[in-house]
Amino acid sequence: MLDKPHGLSSNHALQRVKRIYQAAKAGHTGSLDPLATGMLPICFGSATRLSGYLLDARKVYRVTAALGVATATGDAEGAVIADRSQEPGPDAARVAATLQQFVGETKQVPPMYSALKRDGVPLYRLARQGVEAVREPRRVVIEELTLEAYRWPELTLVVRCSKGTYIRTLVEDIAVALGTVGHVAMLRRLAVEPFAADPMHSLDALEALDGSAAGNTALDALLLPPDQALRGWPVVRLARAAAERLARGQAVPAEPAWPLGAVAVYAEPNEFVAIATVTADGQLLPKRVFLR
Repeated sequence: MLDKPHGLSSNHALQRVKRIYQAAKAGHTGSLDPLATGMLPICFGSATRLSGYLLDARKVYRVTAALGVATATGDAEGAVIADRSQEPGPDAARVAATLQQFVGETKQVPPMYSALKRDGVPLYRLARQGVEAVREPRRVVIEELTLEAYRWPELTLVVRCSKGTYIRTLVEDIAVALGTVGHVAMLRRLAVEPFAADPMHSLDALEALDGSAAGNTALDALLLPPDQALRGWPVVRLARAAAERLARGQAVPAEPAWPLGAVAVYAEPNEFVAIATVTADGQLLPKRVFLR
């Protein structure tokens, strides 16, 4: 788990880690803005086949909002477009009550300063050209919204949310509900499920290990097995012969007790084989194979 530093794009951070590990193939599992820090899971080699599944994962953020000031980008890097910081702020009771209105399923309009594309062009490029594109609201779920600190004009929250949630938009919407404006001053991703309890490692620490006597051995010790990304998934275990057939792309008969849908498949006693699907007509079909 990389602890992405402030001021670096997710892709730039990925490329530096890829060089440290001398990996032929690498990918991350969901971008963080340059402003943001925190957990950025990085996959190497065959583990990059899991990246798409982790894009759907719940995430946890700590965000500090600067109320009373709006910026063009919704974060501290944008030009100020409104300043109401001299107005009296809402009291703590109103803030706490307002936050609860945002817990649960809601819809967000993605910000213009985002990587979403319109006709193949990222929205942030259109925004820099002064173009305002129409964006459809998207369903998101705010599972938890915890008030950590509030003293006007600064508000600090911990947010547990579904994929696709824009914290900048959430902060702006909360500010409007409080009768003011606001932007993200600081943002840190604390967790990407299922890695909430896993330690993060800074780029500085990785680069120090890369230049140390321990070298590759110490770096490799920080890696997690690919199947750790599937913690919490239903598990199917196969005899070796059946596992090898599945790894060759062949369907194998499913057992009645197996759950329908996506499963993690292991060859007995405990070798990770594949992600597969148990179908209603009694087959186990391979989706992503990892058996060597």
